Amino acid sequence: MKETARQIFLAAVRAVEPSVAVRRSVRREGGLLAVAGRTYDLARYRGVTVVGAGKAGAPMAAALEEILGDRLLGGLVTVKYEHTQPLRTVRLQEAGHPLPDENGLRGAAAVRDAVRSLGESDLVFAVLSGGGSALLPLPADGLALADKQETTRLLLACGADIHEINTVRKHLSAIKGGLLARLAAPATLITLALSDVVGDRLDAIASGPTVPDETTFAEAGGILSKYELTPRLPAAVVRRILDGLAGRCPETPKPGDPAFEKTQNVVVGSNRLAIQAAAREAERLGYRPLILSSSIEGESREIARAHAAMAREIRESGHPIPPPACLLSGGETTVTLSGPGRGGRNQEFALAAAIDLAGLPQTLMLSGGTDGTDGPTDAAGAFADGSTVERAAAQGLDARAFLRRNDSYSFFASLGDLLLTGPTRTNVMDVRLVLVGRP
Repeated sequence: MKETARQIFLAAVRAVEPSVAVRRSVRREGGLLAVAGRTYDLARYRGVTVVGAGKAGAPMAAALEEILGDRLLGGLVTVKYEHTQPLRTVRLQEAGHPLPDENGLRGAAAVRDAVRSLGESDLVFAVLSGGGSALLPLPADGLALADKQETTRLLLACGADIHEINTVRKHLSAIKGGLLARLAAPATLITLALSDVVGDRLDAIASGPTVPDETTFAEAGGILSKYELTPRLPAAVVRRILDGLAGRCPETPKPGDPAFEKTQNVVVGSNRLAIQAAAREAERLGYRPLILSSSIEGESREIARAHAAMAREIRESGHPIPPPACLLSGGETTVTLSGPGRGGRNQEFALAAAIDLAGLPQTLMLSGGTDGTDGPTDAAGAFADGSTVERAAAQGLDARAFLRRNDSYSFFASLGDLLLTGPTRTNVMDVRLVLVGRP
């Protein structure tokens, strides 16, 4: 069952391979470029530039290099460390994720400089994917990179969801929240986004640098108040938010802004596509698939308990589908840190699930990040089954104690139950599956 679960997970990842996703939406026939239903005459443009950021940036840029050929002038895309591949024309800048670093700052400045030098006769592609927010850390005037690093760290630790984190990031940035589009105008701008957010909201993917931003300084301030972060934030961040609330800092560009007159935005891949591919693979392997949702959010351990309860129901009553069954879900959960351990939301999910699955036969769960990394670890996620807690106890490991410490990585590493894929160079949030075999 463990190997079957791995195969289903990898089928989901393959379905959102970035170069395949780009080629689905972008095609060239001679001098004409077709992008998701729109046609561009390449003869009208001096050339094409590619910029962007995200874990999937390298293969997305590679696909555009092949499609555009000699019409591509160059560009720069910032990617996470160890997420590179050989490219001919577009330059890659490796940088830190999830916490931004100096390399990310250099990459973001180079992207800014590349687009603001363009004119009306230029065409620019922006390739954006998961991780793009951290990989484009260009602070607004009056802020330093260290201010954004500390703010991001505090938001991650308090359990804020990705939409809340991005709302704050946009209002501390010189490039996010539609500001990259403003810098690129009057060039023609096409955004290709590989969605890593629930609902595939373009304004949330990489904090929406090329699309209108409907969030406000008031919302950003409300989020900081909600999590009681204001007393712990750098003074420059608090001052920036207060200046925004008072109207002393301009808001991000909203719908109808002239910056978006010559833009097109396309979501080329999403969690829903990955989950659907996983369902097809599960059926091929002899399991009845049932997709629960591709938009699940919430505290990781609580979502895990709900999945474990459904597994028990299938085992005991055959509802909502009889075994052999495969429940599938996607989205992105959060973890509120209370201990000093190491792990990520998927490993925490698996550990919480293992406790509720204890003793249940022929039942296995897998939770993994489609990018191949879960939190600050080298694992994509972990496996859990009805024997996990018992096997751990035989090694002197208390599953509940590890969960209290948020130390899921150490727990599953001891059992050999980490999901290790290496960097996949894609990212469409998480894929979770529950296998319930025949009695």
